[in-house]
Amino acid sequence: MGSFSTPLSGLTAAQDQLQSVSNNLANIDTDGYKDQTLTFSDIFSQTGATNGSGNPLQTGYGVAVSSTDSNFTEGSLNATGTPSNMALSGNGFFVTQSSTGLPDYTRSGDFTTNSAGQLITPSGELLLGYPAVGGVVNPSGALQPLQVGSANSPAVASTSMSLTANLDSSGAPASSSLAVYDSLGSAHVLTVSYTMGATPGTWTYNVTIPSADLTGGTGTSTTVGSGTLNFSNSGVLISTQATGAAATSLPSAGIALTIPPTGTTFSDGAGALTGATAAAPFNWSLVDGSGNPTITQTATASATSATSTNGFASGTLSTYTVQPDGTIEGTFTSGNTLALGQVAVASFANVQGLVSTGNNNYQPTAASGTAVIGVAGTGGRGTVVGGSVEESNVDIATEFAKLIVAQQAYSANAKSVTTFNQVSQATIAMLQ
Repeated sequence: MGSFSTPLSGLTAAQDQLQSVSNNLANIDTDGYKDQTLTFSDIFSQTGATNGSGNPLQTGYGVAVSSTDSNFTEGSLNATGTPSNMALSGNGFFVTQSSTGLPDYTRSGDFTTNSAGQLITPSGELLLGYPAVGGVVNPSGALQPLQVGSANSPAVASTSMSLTANLDSSGAPASSSLAVYDSLGSAHVLTVSYTMGATPGTWTYNVTIPSADLTGGTGTSTTVGSGTLNFSNSGVLISTQATGAAATSLPSAGIALTIPPTGTTFSDGAGALTGATAAAPFNWSLVDGSGNPTITQTATASATSATSTNGFASGTLSTYTVQPDGTIEGTFTSGNTLALGQVAVASFANVQGLVSTGNNNYQPTAASGTAVIGVAGTGGRGTVVGGSVEESNVDIATEFAKLIVAQQAYSANAKSVTTFNQVSQATIAMLQ
């Protein structure tokens, strides 16, 4: 009998609802999972007959699933402390590459690394982004798998130095020391010796490097720069004068040092320490970013409180962190920090048009539009939270409520089937 089709459609719809709810509950602990909800529509048969008022006569023929909607609201962020884990705060999807070479899109950021040091999903898909060359990311380049293992940072030759020190106005000799690096990453200790001259407020300086570091060096140490430092009555450095050169008032470009000095070379074969151009000498900066002198003369004991240089020895990767724009910054054993790559983020015009393909992955359709891939934090894309994962946004209380409704709907439709069966049996009995 045709009457059975109506409650049977209700049974099917209730079963689909139970399946959806149970799937949500099963994935309540799945990182990046998005709650799904079924939407139903009724089925009507429109006939040409009308009643006495001229209104059309309609007979309901049941229910059908009209759509499956995903709730793409952001789940809670769980800080894991694992460097490879990432979460998206806001819109967007991570871009991954399957074994077939095709891209997938996911909100799940529980990434790990494989034997090649590449970031991968638990199912083995590669996380894609913009690689870095020499610590510089090219966000307009082609997407490639991101690698965070076995990276090395090259040696960076020092081209400048600075130090923060005070010289005792009583005239006691003082000195400062710091390490600079050549083009091969070898460290060379520079020692700056200060001696007060005959005129109060005038100090001579002498910068030396160990002669053992040089080919052609003589004695214990070799001078790479010398001159005078001139202070005001209030102990403020006002001018410098390198040996054989004219005095220079502060703020100035600093003191030029020749490392290694003319007639010598580094023993390890490294090139000379130079500035921005081949002709630019090594620079000793005497002012901070605000133009204030970094060396003073006061009636307190001489002391060096800080030193810095822009060079680094070569090093291996020790750890890495992910910045809000998706840049993966590696910290190396040398103390250097370089970008290893940048995570790509995809956005879609209509996220409800995406199709779930399992493993927390989505694929675009004509309804969703093609993926627009770019940098996190731009174009309406969310930012990346490193060391965290996005949890499932399934609400257990809501799912239990839907579970009860689906159960009652199934029971009610089953009762309708039973009733139709009894009516059918009674009809057949009349014919016997």
